[in-house]
Amino acid sequence: MQLNHFFTKNPRVAVAFSGGVDSSYLLYAAKTAGCNIRAYFIKSQFQPRLELDDAIRVAGRLGIALTVDALNALDDPDVANNPPDRCYHCKTIILCRLRELARTDGFEILCDGTNADDDESDRPGMRALREQGVISPLRDCGLTKAEIRRLSKEAGLFTHDKPSYACLATRIPYGTRITVRMLERIERSEEALFNMGFSDYRVRLVPPDGAKIQLPDNQLETAAAMRSEILSALRPGFKTVVLDLIPR
Repeated sequence: MQLNHFFTKNPRVAVAFSGGVDSSYLLYAAKTAGCNIRAYFIKSQFQPRLELDDAIRVAGRLGIALTVDALNALDDPDVANNPPDRCYHCKTIILCRLRELARTDGFEILCDGTNADDDESDRPGMRALREQGVISPLRDCGLTKAEIRRLSKEAGLFTHDKPSYACLATRIPYGTRITVRMLERIERSEEALFNMGFSDYRVRLVPPDGAKIQLPDNQLETAAAMRSEILSALRPGFKTVVLDLIPR
């Protein structure tokens, strides 16, 4: 199936929007096809402000209505206790909220940006997508991440070269109870790296109070040269800071 055929058959859709490469292209494709579309961004403690800023920017440029709704994911003990299937429980909560918001606005079809490269066996949250009846047009149409990046670049979307992003909870080892303070420290640290010019990074918690920075290979030398600046930015939140010499 071609993506434009999907939107011809489904001219009124709601999109679970993250501001990333895939869901941004999905919005663009729906808009181009003349769909009646609305985007929904759920802002929990797991999404940094930078991601919300990108989502607002994309929706604004495309002229698509965006609903931003706050959610406290840590209210659910199955999320806060951080078991291996945390993502499934978190995604279920988010999708239920999205479904409720979309139906209130008159949208029965809820889509997301899962693509053909996404491995179901490695993504517990995809079980939640199936259970909640969420449609993944990019995946169903066989569009890979590389193809979506190419099409996004042709469309002039600034997200075309945006690194893939995983929520802040993925920085915390399974079994370590997640707290707001942990997430805030990680978010501040990653924002500091962003402001220093780094990209595609992760700051992972090393319990109880350590941080491990992961960067692509071509940024490791720069990070070593900026040791003092990085320590100055991260040490207020962590007692120890290490640089992972195995690149992301």
